[in-house]
Amino acid sequence: MDALAGLLAGPRAKGAFLLRMVMEPPWSVRIEDRAPLCLMCVTDGEAWIVPDGGAPVLLRPGDIAIARGPDPYTVAHRADTPPRAMIGPGGVCTTLSGEPLSESMRLGVRTWGNAVDGSATVLVGTYPWDGEVGRRLLDALPPLLHLPAEVWNCPLMPFLDEEISRDEPGQSVVLDRLLDLLLIAAVRAWFSRPGAEPPAWYRAMADPVVGRALRLLQNDPAHPWTVASLAAGAGVSRAALGRRFTDLVGEPPMAYLTGWRLSLAADLLRETDATVESVARRVGYSSAFALSASFKRVRGVSPQEHRRPG
Repeated sequence: MDALAGLLAGPRAKGAFLLRMVMEPPWSVRIEDRAPLCLMCVTDGEAWIVPDGGAPVLLRPGDIAIARGPDPYTVAHRADTPPRAMIGPGGVCTTLSGEPLSESMRLGVRTWGNAVDGSATVLVGTYPWDGEVGRRLLDALPPLLHLPAEVWNCPLMPFLDEEISRDEPGQSVVLDRLLDLLLIAAVRAWFSRPGAEPPAWYRAMADPVVGRALRLLQNDPAHPWTVASLAAGAGVSRAALGRRFTDLVGEPPMAYLTGWRLSLAADLLRETDATVESVARRVGYSSAFALSASFKRVRGVSPQEHRRPG
């Protein structure tokens, strides 16, 4: 599993959800759900995203934005429109004074808003999870990412807009996959822009040698890798791999592998009931003791302390 796949491993397990917001001006919704990641795209009309600590961003049809939580922001028909509703943790919608609005603003299957025929339509996908593997990628994104339609032209949005209001067997699975594909396409497009600054390991994936080595490590972290076996898999000498890997990724192969294994372990500890021994075997450690020692040395806490934060 590479980090793009890891970006989605947590959300699907934790319950990402998708809805269509249909609004007629004046409208403004305060978002305080603390979700680590929210994806928004406009299919009709326009909408402003107004972060508390940054410049407002205007979304037009075909644009996409990714907001990284947990910081709050406002979505509105104009950047200076005061909020009239608020979405809190769990997607619960209320007035600013706390009166429930979820049912009164329900417009149909996965559709919510203040007017059935509103002039603005925004597709909103929320990922209420926070995983270590996905964070390796998300940490390289800005708090609010914006891709205008003219620079990325993704064919998935019309299909997603068409599918979202259907209520058929298996529809949630279809929407989950479409949302995941849209997120991956957006992240790829963002990192492929001129002047983009993706993580070093992301850039290194394009290298024929280091990219091969990274995929071997990511796809089979439990394998007892050595620099020699990794070099053999990549088709180069140990010295050549060590130099090239360190130059492109910024750390030696075995240091990268340790970080990858511990990120996987951290997510497994939080997301499953697996024993520390089981987690250790799954990510390439010989025992719970070996994992605990490495975890404590690198992260400063034991696996048990990580599993029970606070």
